[in-house]
Amino acid sequence: MRIYAVADIHARPERMERIRANIAAHKPDVLVISGDIGGFRRPAQVLAAIDALAVPVLAVRGNTDLKRVETLFGSSDNIQSLHLNRILIAGVGFVGISGTVPVPFRSRIALREKQAIQRVRALLDPGSVLVVHPPPYGILDQVMGRYHAGSRAVSRLVVQKQPRLVLCGHIHEAFGCVRMGASWIVNCNMAGSRQGAVVDIGPAAGPEIKMLEAAGR
Repeated sequence: MRIYAVADIHARPERMERIRANIAAHKPDVLVISGDIGGFRRPAQVLAAIDALAVPVLAVRGNTDLKRVETLFGSSDNIQSLHLNRILIAGVGFVGISGTVPVPFRSRIALREKQAIQRVRALLDPGSVLVVHPPPYGILDQVMGRYHAGSRAVSRLVVQKQPRLVLCGHIHEAFGCVRMGASWIVNCNMAGSRQGAVVDIGPAAGPEIKMLEAAGR
């Protein structure tokens, strides 16, 4: 199956245009959004545009997506919330946690982080795709090239459960993919010229990952 993964849309029209173009070009089976879909105000417009896309959408909230966005997910025809949930698509399990609380030099996944992680731990297996907003601490999470600002709880979860793929965003400077043990971590943020990532998952263990950037960058 083919996943098109993005994060940090921040309700910007040009990023929505990139998403539409990449869906047309790469023909994914599912669009996965790892948070920061809109801004702090009026998220309904960007969610309506996402709901109209010609591909199923799985999403978690980020730190700029207020809790009421979860209600908007529920009223959408084409967007499914992954928050504390497991959804199967073409035999692949997608599991997610919404939210991020940025604190100096690191991030917490939620105010009640321990309870959320416990619930998600029970849903994960080595074949799963974990969808979160912050990256694991120490992996694709450097701010200004100096400070690690990822989530220690996500890092522990990945080490314990070893999902095949982790989709995240949040740290705009850290676009890319890297292996962490048995898991591939993909920071698919759309800052600057970035356009997310296309990930092909087949019966083999390792996914094929293509990071997308605008031509000439």
